[in-house]
Amino acid sequence: MRRHRLTPSTTLKEILVCGAGFLYLYHPLSPCTFSFQICLSLLLNICHSLSSRNLFSRKPKEPKPPSQNAPGWRLFGKVPLRENTTKDPKDSFTIQQVSITLYRTQPQPLSAARRKNLEFEPLSTTALILEDRPSNLPAKSVEEAMRHKQEYDEMVAGAKRRELKEAQKKKRRMKERFKQEDSIANAMVIWNNDVLPNWDCMRNTRRVRELWWQGLPPSVRGRVWSLAIGNELNITPELFEIFLSRAKERWKSFSETSSENETEDSGSLQADRESSLDLIKLDISRTFPSLFIFQKGGPYHDLLHSVLGAYTCYRPDVGYVQGMSFIAAVLILNLEEADAFIAFANLLNKPCQMAFFRVDHDLMLKYFAAFEVFFEENLPRLFNHFQINNLTPDLYLIDWIFTLYSKSLPLDVACRVWDVFCRDGEECLFRTGLGILRLYQEVLLQMDFIHMAQFLTRLPDDMAADNLFSCITATQMLSSNRKWGQVFSALMKDGSKEMANHSPAPRS
Repeated sequence: MRRHRLTPSTTLKEILVCGAGFLYLYHPLSPCTFSFQICLSLLLNICHSLSSRNLFSRKPKEPKPPSQNAPGWRLFGKVPLRENTTKDPKDSFTIQQVSITLYRTQPQPLSAARRKNLEFEPLSTTALILEDRPSNLPAKSVEEAMRHKQEYDEMVAGAKRRELKEAQKKKRRMKERFKQEDSIANAMVIWNNDVLPNWDCMRNTRRVRELWWQGLPPSVRGRVWSLAIGNELNITPELFEIFLSRAKERWKSFSETSSENETEDSGSLQADRESSLDLIKLDISRTFPSLFIFQKGGPYHDLLHSVLGAYTCYRPDVGYVQGMSFIAAVLILNLEEADAFIAFANLLNKPCQMAFFRVDHDLMLKYFAAFEVFFEENLPRLFNHFQINNLTPDLYLIDWIFTLYSKSLPLDVACRVWDVFCRDGEECLFRTGLGILRLYQEVLLQMDFIHMAQFLTRLPDDMAADNLFSCITATQMLSSNRKWGQVFSALMKDGSKEMANHSPAPRS
């Protein structure tokens, strides 16, 4: 048998345990009548009487504040702290702590062990309902115990149902994802092998238009956008480099002569427009902030800065307008820098975009009037609700058109809108707006002016592309057998006649 030797570092706790074990093993009484706890209790009484007579000389210690995990709280109530909290934790050894050690080391039935350990090791809240109360509280009745067991079974069953439901939902999502990936892979093969090599003769076929409506594969999206937008301005990559270098010179001159420019009159339109280069820095930081790729230090910050700066020098009559950064950012995500600039400049040269970015109020009002014609045709209830609350299209359409929905919609949904916009032109922008209103018609009918304006300014982030496009499909761009272009042309003619009637008579 292993012998334990007493050393200067031997604690009172070790001495007591060894002594209790010795009495327990060698006492003539049986273990049933003379347990380990009784042996330890006898030794503790002896030590207490000896310590009261100062037979054990110990060096006095400084009092220590009670630790946070000192015993003083129980699971089902509060018990008073021990009177002497200044004892050395190595020497303050009780029967209760010995019993904890024994219950953790000696094999016992599971239910008994859980009941004994409940006061010291709290179990999960779900399983606590099955535990017996401590001895200092009234015991559970049979009816209460049965009710608690039933509640526990219901909780477990509910958790299993939720887990099964989540597993089924996850399985459906994975199935839809695999189906979508297969569809994208098949479409990519068709676009690369059949459509793009024969773009001029294939772009307007029924098959390609249907494939276009379903969304372009990300790998071919940039090429299709470039071909669909075209290059009527005949911009070359070399021209882009020229305007980019001019923009860099302007940025450098602004930083050097900013104090002088504050006191001088700019005078010319070109200087005023190119001074909007400073506005670009502010707007870039607010472009897709959740992606953290266009802000300063991000991988696309310099690219976006270059495209916007070059365009500002290329079109000083337009300059930089808030919202352009979102359009340029979407193009940069799908095209190289020079190609993104070419597509950006040609896209903003379209009549609708030019009217909005040059803030042509008369032309913008014509677009709003045409939108309201189809709004009333497709959604008469919501149209009347907007009319009653004086909610005009300019309060929500301007932000949508300025950014081509890239700021208002989730990025993946906005890219699908761009796909159809490159196919159908400006009509798609206003049809998409009607689709959004159709999607949230029931919600908007319950709102007043302020809440409708706030809702349409910040659309829900969880909008699904399939739900939106089903609403766009249900929107018919036909009013009195007239299409969008015919309605808009009629409004333009009426406007020109009205201007002629109000124009001053020529002098004789």
